[in-house]
Amino acid sequence: MRISNHQPDFSRPIDLKNVRITDHYWQAYVNLVNNTILPYQWEALNDNVSEAEPSHCIRNFRITAGLEEGEYSGFFFQDTDLYKWLEAVGFSLANKPDEKLEQLADEVIDLLALAQQEDGYLNTYFTIKEPQGRWTNLMDCHEMYSAGHLIEAAVAYYQGTSKTKLLDIARRLADHIDRLFGPEEHQIRGYDGHQEIELALVKLYEVTGEQRYLDFASFLINERGQEPNFFHAEWEARGRISHWNPGVVQTRPQLLEYLQAHKPVREQEVAVGHAVRAVYMYSAMADLVIHNADPDLLEACRRLWSNMVNKQMYVTGSIGSTHHGEAFTFDYDLPNDTNYSETCASIGMIFFARRMLQLEPKGEYGDIMERAFYNTVTAGIGLDGKHYFYVNPMEVWPAASKGNPGKHHIKAVRQKWYGCACCPPNAARLLISAGQYVYTANSDTLYTHLYIGNETEIALSGRNVLVRLESGLPWNGNASLQVVSAEGSGSFTLAMRIPSWSSETIFHINGVPQQPIIRDGYAYFTNDWSSGDSIAVQFDMTPRRIYAHPQVRANAGRVALQRGPLVYCFEETDNASPLSSLALPKNAELKCVQDPTLGGIVAIEVEGIRAEDLDEMYTPLYRSAPPILTTPRLRAVPYTLWGNREHGEMQVWIRES
Repeated sequence: MRISNHQPDFSRPIDLKNVRITDHYWQAYVNLVNNTILPYQWEALNDNVSEAEPSHCIRNFRITAGLEEGEYSGFFFQDTDLYKWLEAVGFSLANKPDEKLEQLADEVIDLLALAQQEDGYLNTYFTIKEPQGRWTNLMDCHEMYSAGHLIEAAVAYYQGTSKTKLLDIARRLADHIDRLFGPEEHQIRGYDGHQEIELALVKLYEVTGEQRYLDFASFLINERGQEPNFFHAEWEARGRISHWNPGVVQTRPQLLEYLQAHKPVREQEVAVGHAVRAVYMYSAMADLVIHNADPDLLEACRRLWSNMVNKQMYVTGSIGSTHHGEAFTFDYDLPNDTNYSETCASIGMIFFARRMLQLEPKGEYGDIMERAFYNTVTAGIGLDGKHYFYVNPMEVWPAASKGNPGKHHIKAVRQKWYGCACCPPNAARLLISAGQYVYTANSDTLYTHLYIGNETEIALSGRNVLVRLESGLPWNGNASLQVVSAEGSGSFTLAMRIPSWSSETIFHINGVPQQPIIRDGYAYFTNDWSSGDSIAVQFDMTPRRIYAHPQVRANAGRVALQRGPLVYCFEETDNASPLSSLALPKNAELKCVQDPTLGGIVAIEVEGIRAEDLDEMYTPLYRSAPPILTTPRLRAVPYTLWGNREHGEMQVWIRES
């Protein structure tokens, strides 16, 4: 991999081929992706899953390639479902060679080669349905977004297999776009309504060493929000008509805040607009800081991170408080029963956090990356690997989901597939590449960000080192980082994140208690390490209560529960309906118990309060007498596992009395 000469000694992710996940908890997800999710999603992409919304994806490619006749079906960005699936396959093959899976992927790549146009263009919607509309509606139609996911798939497949055919397809498409767009007089000074290609181009630069790909990514980021605004000019040029309302002349254009194009990126201070687009853009901005050492862009990343995490993020690490535009709203507006919290948005949060960790190893970035991994992303996939949440609410009342038009987006049951299925393959590609998020490293320091058990080979201070990380998370707080072997001699540093949820963290080296140097949430251990040396760490796993900022009105008088990295929730199946009648006494003891219904996981039990009807035969809507209070035993389970038993109500935040 080639790195920019301008780059300081920022840390980098470890090559996925050098990281072997051995973790009991996370290996189950890796196995689920390999054995169930990838085959299932392939069937979904081919419209072979009964009672699921059809994808049309593979059929669209076959029509484009001339192998089948028919009309285009699905959203105009439907191609990306296949691209993300292919990216997940590339990551899978990097970890675990599989001849049948690789052969299937190669056949798909052959199909993409047939579908690609002579000039390098590849997009089934515009090739089949609107060939005259190419590049005329970047605000709505996601052409660069789709191209970005192809590029990311190509990079992952090349890194996993060393095969270049998909990479060549992606480069032809990237070159086609690079010729059309840019700062020159003969080029279009434009950028896409949905960010994605920016971070993909950085990856393409990293594997090819072609500076023009990095320069193009920089152009797209730097041009966004400049005046005169590209989106307004484009909207005027097409007669003020949106893709979403064909033939209808609009009186006003799309709000630029929704597209993060309301001002140049270096001047943006608040996370606004479509949440996924925002975090994809922030990730690309951080990438460009890594390669170009741009202090103004770094400061913008810090500002946007701070606003998003400290004023607009849910306790599970999810973002996007409204289904109107899948977007941010305003500071501290975090409703529990109507929030969107798209799975893809938390995945984008993880992308952004990992890049910020490369720039400056601070515990706050690792904490949020961990929070999103352990809670929202895994909640988006059922334990069977065949059912998915697109939206991840804090509270679910099935009757309201069915009967209230403002809550139709809140699902009480995971779905087999979606017509807009961006989340299922996105989650698959993240989970199968989890090894890229455990560590980053520079020339002499290995940073442990996530406590996911693995064995990893790495060069530190010129020494070839094999390390083994063992972890009991999320069920117990014991972990260790062992130097299995280390060639030669010379000091290097092992830095380990101290999670903010651990009120007391204890370290030992080879059995001897340690008081390490602690800086920005990381414990630093520098030594001339030898084979067999080990750092043991014990985290405090005491269940704790979480309170929201006083300005978060939805959670006034409420409390949430957390143990280790896991946020907990209350389900109807354990606590009966209505959950809204429950309360938690302030001094009630939180007890950890095993829950056999979810595979023996750790649940939290507590003596609670329930408000009961005065008279089952006569229950007026309003009355002067207070309800009867009973004291049932309440049980909370990890939010990430909700919805895997009987379907019913769920809530994260419970009233405190």
